[in-house]
Amino acid sequence: MYEIKIEEILKAQNNDKEAMSNIIEANSGLLWSIVKRFLGRGYDAEELYQIACIGFIKSIKRFDVSLNLRISTYAVPYIMGEIKRFIRDDRSNKSK
Repeated sequence: MYEIKIEEILKAQNNDKEAMSNIIEANSGLLWSIVKRFLGRGYDAEELYQIACIGFIKSIKRFDVSLNLRISTYAVPYIMGEIKRFIRDDRSNKSK
């Protein structure tokens, strides 16, 4: 995983789609490692990866560049939360 430059994050926060895409691609290993934790629960890996990307994008948008953190450290709770929320909401919709 390569280190994301602050300038790249700022571009992504300002709706630069190429910068956002580059950050997601550079962190795809992180996203897949989190997705693997949720496999075997009846969801397609690609579907969970897309949900993980949503969480990652939210974390990038909310990331404070003045923090002394890597985006990957900041993003993990967002990514996991997005996947957990999806699974919870999907189960409650299926039980109705």
